[in-house]
Amino acid sequence: MSDMTNPLLSTAALPDFAAIRPEHVQPAITELLAAAQAALDEAVKPETPADYDALSRILDTATERMGAAWGAVSHLNAVADTPALREAYNAMLPAVTEFSTAMGANEALFAKYKAVMAAQGERLSAPRRQLLRHAIRDFVLSGAELQGQARERYAAIQERSAELQQQFSEHVLDATDGWSHIASAEELAGVPQDVLDATRLDDGGHKLTLHFPVYLPVMQYAENRALREQLYRAYVTRASEAGRPEWDNSAAMREIVALRQEEARLLGYANFAEVSLAPKMASTPAEVMAFLRDLARRARPFAERDLAELREFAAGAPLEAWDVPYWSEKLKEARYAFSDQTVKQYFTAPKVVAGLFSIIERLFDVAIAEAPASVWHDTVKFYELRRNGQLIASFYLDLYARTGKRPGAWMDEVRGRWLKPSGEQQLPVAQLVCNFAAPVGDKPALLTHDDVITLFHEFGHGLHHMLTQVNDLGVSGISGVEWDAVELPSQFMENFCWEWDVLQQLSGHVDSGAPLPRELFDKMTAAKNFQSGLMTLRQIEFALFDMRLHGEPGSETDVQRLLDEVRAEVAVLIPPAFNRFQHSFSHIFAGGYAAGYYSYKWAELLSADAWSAFEEEGVFNPATGRRFLHEVLEQGGARDAIDNFKAFRGREPKIDALLRHQGMS
Repeated sequence: MSDMTNPLLSTAALPDFAAIRPEHVQPAITELLAAAQAALDEAVKPETPADYDALSRILDTATERMGAAWGAVSHLNAVADTPALREAYNAMLPAVTEFSTAMGANEALFAKYKAVMAAQGERLSAPRRQLLRHAIRDFVLSGAELQGQARERYAAIQERSAELQQQFSEHVLDATDGWSHIASAEELAGVPQDVLDATRLDDGGHKLTLHFPVYLPVMQYAENRALREQLYRAYVTRASEAGRPEWDNSAAMREIVALRQEEARLLGYANFAEVSLAPKMASTPAEVMAFLRDLARRARPFAERDLAELREFAAGAPLEAWDVPYWSEKLKEARYAFSDQTVKQYFTAPKVVAGLFSIIERLFDVAIAEAPASVWHDTVKFYELRRNGQLIASFYLDLYARTGKRPGAWMDEVRGRWLKPSGEQQLPVAQLVCNFAAPVGDKPALLTHDDVITLFHEFGHGLHHMLTQVNDLGVSGISGVEWDAVELPSQFMENFCWEWDVLQQLSGHVDSGAPLPRELFDKMTAAKNFQSGLMTLRQIEFALFDMRLHGEPGSETDVQRLLDEVRAEVAVLIPPAFNRFQHSFSHIFAGGYAAGYYSYKWAELLSADAWSAFEEEGVFNPATGRRFLHEVLEQGGARDAIDNFKAFRGREPKIDALLRHQGMS
């Protein structure tokens, strides 16, 4: 295949997503891997000078091209999954993993980087010095110092782990897509009209699925308790032994954790949690556990109060796991006299997106406009960011849930900002993916307030990636940012969703166009920290389970027992014995958060404290906005996250703002 016919071999600034076919994957990735391997061989030759620019010209050019093509394939595998694409992706995954593992552990390249640091370290720019420091650390974590059998075993572990993580992810997707229930209108009493419209079949029945835009409102509003139990059971036993055997993640989970512990021992660490924390802000598993347990202790009285109030309100009605969302919604409506459904009528997707863009434009001095591009689905839009007329970045926006699209919301990079060795400036490109309920008929899509928060959150990641001014791949944008600090800009952006002036711009009733009324906003604000004690303990439960699972060798032999122990320690609401939450906990088993789930709470502390500067100085204070832009967003990973924070805030972070924001001070 020539470059002309295979879109994955194109060197255009953007991938031609619409043109990529499963049959393009194998020939293109094989060719690009060969080119990357040749570049690696060239880079490590003794005659190649220990010079930063020389190495980058040879190696980064080839590996970046390979990474961009594989990134496009991985992205399509996540948002437009088909049996043929899945097969093509899985067929090439071992080769891609093998190359990156081998490169990460290449002794000659490791030596070359150390030689560059020794020869040029003092003369290099701060971002390049940081990049080399990270690279040398990552070589050690990637087994570059291992010899013989240990080295071979390390490579085998990486390949098997990649395969298992992909399998875990596929099982969750298939188990989610593979369940449905046809319900009658009578069974769905209490369920909101827009959900009824979205699930209605031609014969008048309603097809219920486990996709979140259907699952959550049924759990919150369906009066039929048996139906709620049926959905709950199906949802919390996804990809477990309770479902189809071929989708059961039990064995994959055990093997993934066992392989991680073995990898840790090969690298000279006591457990995988220590490996995971080596490049993060937090220094030891003990420090993380202490942070989580301290937060649990502070949150517990609030969680106990939340549960007592719920029990009192349910007045003797049964309060099983499938009753909690229902009674919580009823209590919230009774106490604050509004429902999420009422609020949702004010947030149409087009209005929210336009409002979000205008805030970004105002705060960070950019202009956002839609532009033509090749996309993977007809609901996906593409936008460009300009400053003073100059293009600085662009992004894709994929908002709606559909079959074949992985659940959840995320930001991913298509390209990083890079001043290429050729002198050409590559601009950052991001993709922002959500799973909101799609529009029905001629009405625009309606977003819950939680959906609005999710959109702002992912956009925070997008800004971190797109507004960087760093020109070195590896520390530009979100690259090289410590994992437990990477949520700072995303959680920071969520705060705008609670500002009256902001919601005026974001809202317009689906029928009348009227903005959100002040009275409703005041009720939402009063309800903001509704059950925040319970929510906090739930997050801590996940984080503590993750940290113990990866910090205690042998933990994988009985994952359920470990989770039960964690729940006994921190939870006030214990799920039923059949709950198999861990079987679909993709974050830690397939999503890069292994021994890192705590970072949501860790970064929330940072973001709450950063936001308090805007509370003190004015939400739209241009000087504060510029300081956040220069000290945090533009820096990317070129400086340690704690230094970015201190440069913005003028001091170390404190926990006070986090507790205050969550009504637990």
